[in-house]
Amino acid sequence: MFHVIWGQLRGRAGRSVALLIGVLVATTGFTVLTGATTTSRLDVTGTVERNTGAAYQILVRPKRTRTPLEVERRLVRPNYLSGLFGGITTAQYEQVKAVDGVDVAAPIAMLGHSTAPVPMSFDVTDAVDRSLDRQVIRIDPTYVAERGLSTAPAKPRYVYVTKHRLIYPRFDGDLSARATPYTDGRSYAEDSLCGPVPREVLPGGASRPICNPMFGGLQASLATLSEREVWGLDAVRLLPDGRFEAANGLLTRDTAPTATDRLVLTYQLTVPLLVAAVDPIAENQLVGLDSAVVSGRSVRADEPVAERRGGTLLTRTAPALVTNRPFFDSTVRARFTRLPTARPATVPAIELEQTLSRAAGIPAGSAEVDAGEAYRAQLTKGIATDACCRGQLQRVIQAGPVTYRELPDGTLRADAVPPADAEVYGNQFTFNFLPRPWLAEDTGFRPVRAIAAKEGGAATQYHQWQAVGVFDPEKLAGFSDAGAVPLETYEAPRAEGADEGSRTALGRRPLEPSGNPAGYLSVPPLVLTNLASVPKLLEGGNSPQRSAPISAIRVRVAGVDGYSERAAERVRLIAEQINRATGLDVDITLGSSAAPQTVELPGGAFGRPDLRLTENWSALGVASTIVQAVDRKSAVLFLLVLVVCVLFLGNAVSAAVRDRRSELAVLACLGWPARRIGALVLGEVALLGLAAGLLSLGLAVPLGAALGIGVDWRRATLAVPVALLLALAAGLAPALRAARAHPAAALRPPVATARWVRRPRTLPGLALVNLVRTPGRTLLGAGALAIGVAALTLVSAAAYAFRGAIVGSLLGDTVSLGVRGADTLAAVATVLLGAAAVADVLYLNIRDRAAELATLRATGWTDAALGRLIGYEGFALGALGAVAGAGLGLGGAAWLVGDLPAALVAVAAAVALAGVLATCLAALVPAALLRRLPTARLLAEE
Repeated sequence: MFHVIWGQLRGRAGRSVALLIGVLVATTGFTVLTGATTTSRLDVTGTVERNTGAAYQILVRPKRTRTPLEVERRLVRPNYLSGLFGGITTAQYEQVKAVDGVDVAAPIAMLGHSTAPVPMSFDVTDAVDRSLDRQVIRIDPTYVAERGLSTAPAKPRYVYVTKHRLIYPRFDGDLSARATPYTDGRSYAEDSLCGPVPREVLPGGASRPICNPMFGGLQASLATLSEREVWGLDAVRLLPDGRFEAANGLLTRDTAPTATDRLVLTYQLTVPLLVAAVDPIAENQLVGLDSAVVSGRSVRADEPVAERRGGTLLTRTAPALVTNRPFFDSTVRARFTRLPTARPATVPAIELEQTLSRAAGIPAGSAEVDAGEAYRAQLTKGIATDACCRGQLQRVIQAGPVTYRELPDGTLRADAVPPADAEVYGNQFTFNFLPRPWLAEDTGFRPVRAIAAKEGGAATQYHQWQAVGVFDPEKLAGFSDAGAVPLETYEAPRAEGADEGSRTALGRRPLEPSGNPAGYLSVPPLVLTNLASVPKLLEGGNSPQRSAPISAIRVRVAGVDGYSERAAERVRLIAEQINRATGLDVDITLGSSAAPQTVELPGGAFGRPDLRLTENWSALGVASTIVQAVDRKSAVLFLLVLVVCVLFLGNAVSAAVRDRRSELAVLACLGWPARRIGALVLGEVALLGLAAGLLSLGLAVPLGAALGIGVDWRRATLAVPVALLLALAAGLAPALRAARAHPAAALRPPVATARWVRRPRTLPGLALVNLVRTPGRTLLGAGALAIGVAALTLVSAAAYAFRGAIVGSLLGDTVSLGVRGADTLAAVATVLLGAAAVADVLYLNIRDRAAELATLRATGWTDAALGRLIGYEGFALGALGAVAGAGLGLGGAAWLVGDLPAALVAVAAAVALAGVLATCLAALVPAALLRRLPTARLLAEE
């Protein structure tokens, strides 16, 4: 049998070499491509491991705190902790710490937004006309936030500048005195509305009070007002030497007015800062809190709340670590106007505001102060009780989560909520000295509630925090760039415009928190105290956190530094143990990544238009999904390459069997059994496959090195069995067909006539008829091309039309950029193999119809006409395969993306066109063989 097989191969050396080359190319290509995809998988695994090194791998939250979106989409909204207040007891925290394998368990108790004053300074020196004896400078502030989209004017502030002498009250602590001592040595009875205020000494020696509503009854309690409603009148003396003399508030016995070269007026902006309590030791182990302290010191775990009693007032002060990056977008713009004829010292207190508002003015300049810069300038004064920084904890605001509606296109629309009632921030009985933030009057997206400390009773209590140090959140250990997600506790939230209109409205900048606790974007915790302070701060108040103060516990698992299958399983087991021990909600954050979501925001009451934003949410389990997807992708690519190779080789072997129909019929007549005829065909292809495998063994490694693809010898040795299996798989169907050979087969024409087809009248029509005459061969070639085009459509759609949107996460984008090279190489290889299969089909058609073509030439057809005929056949065959493949790829990509945008259709059309062009180019080779047809011999044989 071997001698017969060898003789058959030698006798048809051309076809044997062609088959050998086909198996060799397919096997070598498969070996190199598997090396490329394996290398890309290793790269993917390495990329995932490098970019998922998070500070913690498990997140423990109170029971039933997962939102519907979390359950449905496996997504967590940015700054999820901002709307989570308590729910975990200290006993449950101890249970979490006791679980074997927990390296660090860091609790965090969100307390709420504390309003703190930030001084905003305006230099009005240049607005003063030094030639005037007396004048008033009016400052008209406008509050601005959200990239300038939300603006609101506020009541004017005034400064009275006089060259006359001013005298000031001296506060000596005696509240029962009927008269207040002043700096001129005399005492003056208090005005019932003005209170102790500066007095201007007139030329005749008499003095008149200069009322300031901030120190009298002209203005309601600050706790009941918005900061837009607060106004005041300061008094300043212009000294003969050009300096300005002023007093800061109520004087004590030991202070005196100060003189400065510049007239700088400072007003307090009410800024909500989110306060959280942490275990400083655990927080340092988790994120390196101590190393992030840039001035002062860190809060100590056992540092108590300081208590100071003065009369009936008990002041409790919690130690705090404050941020140097406030993360809010807020600005105050001011317009200055000079009122040269205004004389407030002669105006009755009750008429002061109305009189000043009617005074004629002269524009005198403007200024703008950024709240973030003002906050940082405050820090430069140093940490001290008389400098920076403190805030009230008497009444904190807790903001709930945002609720969403999902639109038909998958966009999330945030539900707006009306502004909270003004009394949430305080009333006239509230022991709070700050007005509410101006944006609290805006349309919000979070429901808010007030948590108030105990007030009244035998002793009045006042709670506050005082900074002992400053920390820089960017120095905390967190997520890497690609894996960075808002699950990181101190991550600053930002949202980019999702359409051109929104990007233009935002000035090509991201939207940031506005300073409104009820606003859409919430700041991370910016003030950190210790857990030991919480019982004292909540004592006697109305907070439901007294029994369960902890909002979440972030857990780092021992021995887990990055993502791997082993690490994922270890984390899963420990998460299950925590859930069983505590009954709390436990989420695995290992391998999470930011996943862009499109969110629509309704417009606000202060001018902000409707916005369409892209916000990075946190997708859980992305790393596991990506690694599994890469494995599936590799398997699919392997399968595609193998299928195309089998189709290509199967067509070639079938052609070889058809070429030997007469010989096989003779062997059947001589008594050869069917199994021996089948074994003969399989033996020929097996021998060719074995030879091709051995050649591929020697070519795979140097070819991979030349292409920069790692192909080791162990992988290269797979070429031998792969080539053998490919050859046998390709030859099985032809062998079975050969085994059923009949002596009458030698009398049948190579290509049958399609009797049901009408006689063609055009050259393209004749080309279509020729393809229909060999339906199996036509479908085989078109199918091989369709597979390649479908693969290339999927890869191209992901790479160019969506920029990684199919993956849908930042980590996925990073990974996809690294593997698309191998994907594209494999897809292009399948297209080229498909084009080669089409070319082989055309070649076989020419050979089988050689007599017909010779007859056409003899009747006057030119070589150009015959070439066009073959070209039309190639074009039709390529169009069939390309369109079918593009349709399959388009459907697959649309299924992955969940939509069918125009960009995807354009990409599919471009890939289909590329497939048709490749096929047309491949058709040039068989078309060139027309010139070599022996017309005379073929006609003689007919």
